[in-house]
Amino acid sequence: MNKFLFKSRFVISSLVLLFAILAVCGIMYPVKIFDIQFLPLLQRVLTDFSVIAIVLLCILLGITLLFGRIYCSLFCPFGIIQDIICSIIKKKSEKRANLPIKYFILAVTFGFLIGGSALLVRYIEPYTYFGSAISLSLIGIVAIIFVIVLTIIKKRIFCTDICPVGAILGLMSKISLFKLYVDKANCIHCGMCERTCPSSCIEASSETIENVTCTKCFRCISKCPKNAIKYGIKPKSEIKFNVKRRDFIFTAAAFLALGTMLKAGMEYSKNTVKKVKDIILPPGSIDTKRMFNKCLNCNLCIKNCPNGILTKSDNNFGTVHIDYNKGKGFCDYNCHKCSEVCPSGAIKKISLNEKQKTRIAMAVIESDKCSTCGICKDVCPVGAIIIEEGQKAYIEGFKCIGCGKCKTRCVHGAINVFAVKEQKVL
Repeated sequence: MNKFLFKSRFVISSLVLLFAILAVCGIMYPVKIFDIQFLPLLQRVLTDFSVIAIVLLCILLGITLLFGRIYCSLFCPFGIIQDIICSIIKKKSEKRANLPIKYFILAVTFGFLIGGSALLVRYIEPYTYFGSAISLSLIGIVAIIFVIVLTIIKKRIFCTDICPVGAILGLMSKISLFKLYVDKANCIHCGMCERTCPSSCIEASSETIENVTCTKCFRCISKCPKNAIKYGIKPKSEIKFNVKRRDFIFTAAAFLALGTMLKAGMEYSKNTVKKVKDIILPPGSIDTKRMFNKCLNCNLCIKNCPNGILTKSDNNFGTVHIDYNKGKGFCDYNCHKCSEVCPSGAIKKISLNEKQKTRIAMAVIESDKCSTCGICKDVCPVGAIIIEEGQKAYIEGFKCIGCGKCKTRCVHGAINVFAVKEQKVL
């Protein structure tokens, strides 16, 4: 049974990682694996109060309250990668304190996020690291290299002492129903569990397991020669509540930091993108302020865009946006893939019918360059281009959605596409 737990966890996590890589690479998206990532789900709840997102988030929280931090070893692609590294590199675990700094990181990032901006989350959230690195974003590559090196040196210290998602799930694991614990009657104090634990949460001498930092990889269970490591409902005699004065002080300080960053996030979200101009956004983004404050820069939409017009953050704009000079040069009228795959709600999940009516930009025809060839009229999916006898082509503004297809087909360069301040459903 003990080895079955480890093997089952390994198989499930391997499948999750495979689906995640396929999704980020834009190869296939059979399972919306990123729709169950914790922080993107929380972002969707805060952004759109999505019922589906609320249900999924409650399921994740319920799983944690039942089984502990099993999310970190089953559903988090970045956590699974670290687990693989720890399996390959047979480094002896070192005793490590349960550092309170992670609660400050949690308070700062969550405070800023709840305040209205995902800026800080982009630079520390594991899902974002994974997506941006796989899509070859420089920030993502640098971040994932740093964490990989950190994992080689200190094993899963990122998960146990830095990651804000790990911190909040760890707090919930403290009161979870199922826990890992040592059966003292069977323990022979060989230290095998402590040496193999990638989270350094086991102390063999005192026969204790710190479930707050335990990521439930079940490696200790598979290695124990006497089946002394148990996973289940901990006996009442083993349950101890010991709130130290230091922990109380750090908790109070973290709450203070949360309030401060909540206010800072609100101010920052109000004052962002004031200097940004002429940015065309994916349908469902609404406006530049919302997109800048909600997008995690995971780049999942970029890799899944069939026309290749979505581009990464750059000097023009700090998050994903449209560049009609890339790929096929226009937004496909019959595609809303970016809306389907966005896990954070930065791009709202809209239907194809709604997408086809959403104005993301506005096309304008320069009459002095127009030859009245009629190609633009033929390719316009909404019939917004009119050519009357003896006159140059013109665009009916109340119909144009700014998809850019007319611009790509105009051989005379007579059509330009301009950004709009706010997307509207026509």
